Amino acid sequence: MTDVPAPISGRPTGRRDVFPARSRTFFAASYPEGPCLLSHDLVRHPLLELDALAELGESLPAESVEYNRGDVSIGVDGKPAANGLTIGQTIRQIADAQSWAVLKNIEHSPLYAQLVADLLEELRDSIEPRTGALLGMHGFVFVSSPNAVTPYHFDPEHNILLQLRGSKVMTLFPAGVGRFAPDERHEAYHTGGARELIWQPGFICEGVNFPLCAGDAVHVPVMAPHFVTNGPEPSISLSITWRSEWSYAEADARAFNRLLRRFGRDPEPPGRWPARNRMKALGWRIARRIPGLG
Repeated sequence: MTDVPAPISGRPTGRRDVFPARSRTFFAASYPEGPCLLSHDLVRHPLLELDALAELGESLPAESVEYNRGDVSIGVDGKPAANGLTIGQTIRQIADAQSWAVLKNIEHSPLYAQLVADLLEELRDSIEPRTGALLGMHGFVFVSSPNAVTPYHFDPEHNILLQLRGSKVMTLFPAGVGRFAPDERHEAYHTGGARELIWQPGFICEGVNFPLCAGDAVHVPVMAPHFVTNGPEPSISLSITWRSEWSYAEADARAFNRLLRRFGRDPEPPGRWPARNRMKALGWRIARRIPGLG
């Protein structure tokens, strides 16, 4: 785990809310463990059009850009193959590129940082009473070709995905259920492994589909397995993500469990919210500072 960042603060003034009151109410009722469908008013924002995003992609550091072929199956072994284009070409030609691209940590740009901060500020009063202070602010933009697939995986952040253009279906599975994401897979991820998961065809009837059109959004709980199937048109989506001390503690408890396995133990998985997992998290935070252990 990296050091826990400082809480986000600062309420914007004189700005129209992007999330309507009804969506904020739904979110407050479901957070942090329940996925839910929301709505938003961010469609056709000038920072989130294709040309602006292509320029952003070309300006970001290499580690903040990922783009791959999108004509893949739900389950893949490792990262999908590259598409042979640059990030700018991929985004500008997304209608025909048969690819998906993600721009990570868009808050490197001050304009995008303000956009993400403003969106999170609208939700602060629903977030902090449950999981404590906002401990990170990140934005990810996904640009996908028609019918592209984002394979089965999980993510460590609290996440709301806002659909801006086109359509897609996100299929979500329960977080913390070992059948969909084994404990060893969690532990490997939190000690440097990949986020892609092993797909079993039998899972398909147990996922919950969230169809998303422009103006829709979905709340994705921490580490909830999911895959995404794009619709028949190019798609643009924005994920706003944050961390909490609870999410960091679960991640560190998973890492500590992997250490215990090295010593022949078969540890219990950490508890989901509202479990705090403090002791194992503390154990990992100590162990990672000891040469040969962390």
